[in-house]
Parts: sequence; C-alpha cells; structure tokens
Amino acid sequence: MAKLNINGKSVDVDVDASTPLLWVLREQLGLTGTKYSCGIGICGSCTVHIDGKAVRSCIIPLSSLSAKQQITTIEGLSTDGRHPLQQAWQELDVPQCGYCQPGMIMSAAALLKDKPNPSDADIDASVTNICRCGTYNRVRRGIHLAVDISKRGRS
Repeated sequence: MAKLNINGKSVDVDVDASTPLLWVLREQLGLTGTKYSCGIGICGSCTVHIDGKAVRSCIIPLSSLSAKQQITTIEGLSTDGRHPLQQAWQELDVPQCGYCQPGMIMSAAALLKDKPNPSDADIDASVTNICRCGTYNRVRRGIHLAVDISKRGRS
C-alpha cells in the first residue's frame, strides 16, 4: 500500500512498487487524461508534474514516490478548464488529433511556472514532447497566447 498526493488529494493505492506512475494514474485512479504512448519516457504524452516539475510518468516507479510529493495531472491543472493554457489551446484550436496535448499542456505549464514569458528558444528547449500530427507551431502560438491571457487576468 502506498500513499500519494494527487491533484491535492491524498490517495492510497495497492499495487506493486515497480508499477509506473502512469499506470497507477490510469488504471488504479481512473485519471485517463495522462496518455500512454512510447512507454520509455521519450514522447511526453504521459507528462505530469511532480512538485511543479514536468516528468514522464511512464518511467517513474511507484517506489520512487512519497506522500510528501505533489503530483498534478492534466485533470488537476484547473478544476474548470480556465487555466490560461487551456483557454489558449481552445481559442487557437491547437490540437489536431489531440492525443499528445495533455502532455504538451503539462510541459508548457511547467515552463511557464519557471519562465512566465518564454522565448521561442525556451519553448523549443523545454517542451520536447513529440506530436505525430506536427502541431508544434500551434503549440508555440498557444503558449504565447497563454502568456497574454495570464497577463490580462492580472490586469
């Protein structure tokens, strides 16, 4: 039995300690916004935050986590879909198929937390997720729009 803090709630899970966090989220907790794709930490579809940092959940074993760590999934990014990135994604119709987009948004959210006004180079260096549909230019525009939306919200 392991205790985790997911999206601000303490949860108990009873799975093998070697189980990747991705499968705990999807299979044990029903949080299916985090996607499976490559299974080896390359593509980024499974990106979540652990203590505010973007990580690939498919390669994080349950045994490496503690109840003190804050795990945030796409479902926990905002309770009402009003996160600036979610608004920007919707306004610009960023996704094509959409499969990789939860991971893209989570990577972008971690970037914006560290760099509230990133350059294109910052985005390219930090959002390394793979999109089979090739929506990279729309992702970049979405991140810049999210910065603008965030600034308007503070005005």
